[in-house]
Formats: sequence, structure tokens, C-alpha cells
Amino acid sequence: MTPAETPEAADALLASRLRNAQPALWTNPARQAQHGLALQARGTTISLDDTKAAAARLARFAGLLAEVFPELAASEGVVESPLLPAAALQPALGLDPTSQGRLFIKADHRLPVAGSIKARGGMHEVLEFAEQCALRHRLVQPGGDYRALNTPEARAVLGRYQVAVGSTGNLGLSIGVVASALGFQATVHMSADAKEWKKDRLRQRGVQVVEHAGDYERAVAAGRAEAAADPQCHFVDDEQSFSLLLGYSAAALHLQRQLQEQGIAVDAEHPLLVYLPCGVGGAPAGITFGLRQLLGPHVHCFFAEPVQSPCFLVQMLADSTQGPGAHPSVYDWGLTNRTEADGLAVPRASLLAAELMRPLLSGVFTVADDTLFAQLVQVLDTLGERIEPSAAAGFSGPALLTGTTAGQAWLHRSGVDAVLHQATHLVWTTGGLLVPDAQYQGFVQRGRAVIAAGPA
Repeated sequence: MTPAETPEAADALLASRLRNAQPALWTNPARQAQHGLALQARGTTISLDDTKAAAARLARFAGLLAEVFPELAASEGVVESPLLPAAALQPALGLDPTSQGRLFIKADHRLPVAGSIKARGGMHEVLEFAEQCALRHRLVQPGGDYRALNTPEARAVLGRYQVAVGSTGNLGLSIGVVASALGFQATVHMSADAKEWKKDRLRQRGVQVVEHAGDYERAVAAGRAEAAADPQCHFVDDEQSFSLLLGYSAAALHLQRQLQEQGIAVDAEHPLLVYLPCGVGGAPAGITFGLRQLLGPHVHCFFAEPVQSPCFLVQMLADSTQGPGAHPSVYDWGLTNRTEADGLAVPRASLLAAELMRPLLSGVFTVADDTLFAQLVQVLDTLGERIEPSAAAGFSGPALLTGTTAGQAWLHRSGVDAVLHQATHLVWTTGGLLVPDAQYQGFVQRGRAVIAAGPA
């Protein structure tokens, strides 16, 4: 082992790259191979049964959702995204299909209603609260038809309650749109870095938008405090919510069917490498939990974060060096938390997500903003898919694994290098469907400028 490859040297290099806002890859030494077991986080135990219960709840509401949202009529109220082969994109990402596996995209940038991955968890939590209210007021009976909630009488009852959330954008869109459609009063507390078009879209749906100076953390704190003073208000807490997390985890059940339909095996000879954009951590943690519970140890999930907002990576490092109770911020590392990937601009990770991920997560990597825009353009040019900058974060994952010292070391340690040619790389895109054309063309223009300029 050369000095540059020693664990101490690798740790020092990682810390240096983090502090200097350079792309970096960390792999998790605490990952465990066991799967299918109940796990505990923040004093609560969850298992695959909870994931299945979340999926069943979404199914109970499908008929109502198809009535409330015309865009769901064709799917009969099912909110899901396609699994797209992306072989045409592999040359741009430097991924050799003969020796390094095949590339697919889980296209949550196409998810209807909310236009992002947040439709999964956000919709589930709003529906769980609606179900509780409906049963309490006898608007529906257990096992009954939930389309009964689409009446003036039911909406009047639900209208006594408020649903609130703190968000940088996409979660707020999901919560606000669904809550308002069901008749709840809806309030979204948004940080200063949230995009104006997202605020405008919420207001057009009758959602109250409360803007806060400062970052995501301040918006959440303000929303949480205001909701605590109102017994009729349900606050969707992205940092602490099991309901959100389990709503995301239900995606694993549908993905399992999609993999089978496309003849994709997941086993020791055919590992599945999943790359997930990460903000506070709830969405990628929920999906990782579901995938590991359902598909086993040969699923390797990696979170992707902006170089200025690597809150989950900072938390994972603190867990191993500072011990329980540490909850650092990216500001502690001299970073700005400023990124064009607005949904990922989070200074401090969810402790719930971090605790759950310690034995499950394979790693975290960081991406520069310019790379997000360049890969957004590559996705458009090769596949014709429109994604937003934060949704592009995962596309750097394959190259970091196959083309860096840290990635190659992980491939060797995990044994994936021996079967890499039979691996499936799955980049999970997270948003883009609802981005206005003017904003999207601005993304494309910046991406083309980055590509034309070449390597920095």
C-alpha cells in the first residue's frame, strides 16, 4: 500500500477536499450485509412491514387521487415513474458497458402532481393525516371507498385543519399541492434560496407561502414553532418524520417489479449500484431502507450532495469521529451552503435519516454545481429528458467509483470489481417536470457554456 492509499492519508485527503469544496467520495466502513431485519432509529423500530403498510395506504387513496388530480386518471391514481435504459448516456459519463455495467435511470423527474421525488413521501404523509382525520370524523369507514372525501361535506371538515411544512422547494410543492387539493388549509414556510417559480405555483394552488430570511434550517424552525402553537395544525417535519421516510421507501416495491420486467437480476453476481441526490436525507434514506430491506445486501446506495452543502457526509464523518450526539453543520467546515441545486441546500442532516443509514449506506459523494449543469445537458442531448440541476447530482457516481482511488478501493473491498461488468448502475433523478421553460433554458445555456469551456 502506497502512502497515498493508507487510511490516514485517505481521510486527510477527503477532509481537504471537503473543506475546499472539491468533489469527494466517502465510503461507509460501518455498512452491514444483513438485510430484512427490523431497524431502530430515534427510538422507533421499523421494518419491511411498515414499507408495505405505506404502499397499502397509497393504494387505498388511489381512487380519490384519480378524481382530484386529472393527470392521474390514466394511471388510476398511482403515482409512479418509469425505469429508463440509458445506454446512450454511458459514453458521456465514461462508463464502459462491456466492462463496467449498464446504466438506467429511475425517472422521478417525471412524477406527476408534484413533479419530483417529494411526491412520494410528501403525498404519503398528507394522506396518512387525512386518513386519521377522516376516520376520526367518520367521513369514511375502515375498508371503505376513500372517494367519499371528495365531497363538499368532507372537504369542509378537513378544512378545519392545517398542514404545514418547511421547505426549500420541492417538498413544499408536494405537501402544499396535495394538502390543498384535499381541502386542508396549507402553509409552506420557504427559505430565501427557494425558487420564485415554486412559490408562485403554490400560491396559484391556494397555498399560503411564508418566506423566511436565511436558509432551510431557519424556515423549518419557524414553521415547526408556529405549528406547535396550533392544535389543528399538522407539521410535516422533513428532519424527523417516519411517515415521509416510509412513503419514500414504498418506491422499492415498484422498482422491484420494474427490474424483474426488464430482466435485471440483483444478486452477488449482479450488484445494483444506486445513486441518490440528498438534501436533509429523508428521501434517499427512505428509498435506501426499502431497497435494502427488499433486495438485500447486493444493493449499494450512494448519496450525492453539492460540494457546498454536503450535510449528510459531514454527519456521517461526525458519527465515526465524534460519537453519538454530534450534529455538525456544513458551516462548521467553512462551507457556504450555497448551490443552484436548491432542494439540496441544507446545512444540517436529519439525525433520523443518519441513524437509519449507518448500517445500510454504502457511501456519499459530492458534486460541483458546474457539473450538475453539464450533466443536465448531457441527459437532454442523449435521452431527451428534462431534469433540474439537483436531479443531476447522481450522474457523477459511476465515474467516482470507477475512476478514482477511493472508488476503486471500495470496489475492491466490496468485491464488486470482480463482477462490475454485470452490474446495474441506477441514477435516481428527482425533479424537473414542472420547471418553467424560461428557467429550464437558462439551465441548458449554463450547461452548454460549462461543456464548451472544458475541464477546469
